[in-house]
Amino acid sequence: MKNIKLRSLLSISISLFLLAGCSSKSISTSNKSKENESKKIKIVTTFYPVYEFTKNVAKENADIKLLIPSSIEPHEWEPTPKDVGAIQNADLFIYNSPYMETWVPNIEKSLSNKKSSFIEASSGISLIKGKENEEEQGNNNHSEQMDPHVWLSPVLAQKEVQNITKALINVDPAHKEEYKKNSDDYIKKLQALDDQYRTTLMNMKNKEIITQHAAFGYLTKQYGLVQVPIAGLSPSNEPSPSRLADLKQFAKSHDINTIFFEEVASPKVANTLANEVGAKTAVLNTLEGLSEEEQKQGIDYISVMEKNLQILKKVLENK
Repeated sequence: MKNIKLRSLLSISISLFLLAGCSSKSISTSNKSKENESKKIKIVTTFYPVYEFTKNVAKENADIKLLIPSSIEPHEWEPTPKDVGAIQNADLFIYNSPYMETWVPNIEKSLSNKKSSFIEASSGISLIKGKENEEEQGNNNHSEQMDPHVWLSPVLAQKEVQNITKALINVDPAHKEEYKKNSDDYIKKLQALDDQYRTTLMNMKNKEIITQHAAFGYLTKQYGLVQVPIAGLSPSNEPSPSRLADLKQFAKSHDINTIFFEEVASPKVANTLANEVGAKTAVLNTLEGLSEEEQKQGIDYISVMEKNLQILKKVLENK
């Protein structure tokens, strides 16, 4: 009887030991998973193109936060204290340009004990001058600033990807080879996109496009087109009556039948000019905001730029 009891107790003890072992192993595995998760570098990016380029290089090796909501025009956005905290606690903060995210220099100065490295994706790119139209304020002066819309050129987008790749390798050298491979793969896609644009647009007989704001200077310069913007570098600028009169004459003399506006901005100004000249309007996407839902549908920088190309081709061929 005693032997039976001893065997029963021993059996129970072994079972408990095995259960404890399994539990311990499960906890250990869970802890390792959390540890691996915590080893991911934390990156904050400002708006969609910067986020997209970073995501394609970093992939699963980083937690990447998109700061500016897709529904908000990035030119007008300002960070909250919570946003500043997220920037401060990141390993990398990647933005496009101080001419786009104009608030960045002040944030960088204020975060004296910042953890994150501030990375300007357009660093090293020769920027072109743009004009902010001030005629609506009652004078004929213009203030000059540099055009930040470099990501709309597939060639310059490659340079931004290279800058982001270098930053990732500097902060996380353990994954250097992965970053290099991911970067090379994505740049090949951008090179193919550049080939599509070059083949389609370089020999177009018609060259001029009227855009709501001066966002496509790098793209048009790259592929031999001429951008004629209604207003300045920010979509919130409104043209003066004299500017609209000049554009009306230009559109008629160049047989322009389409006025382009951007998805994120109000089409009011484009509609006004289109009505004046009997033209239609069409969206030429600046990629300043791509919703989470659109991204889930597989829409991305490459596909949007391909769609932009199709629209440009159709409009220029049918002028």
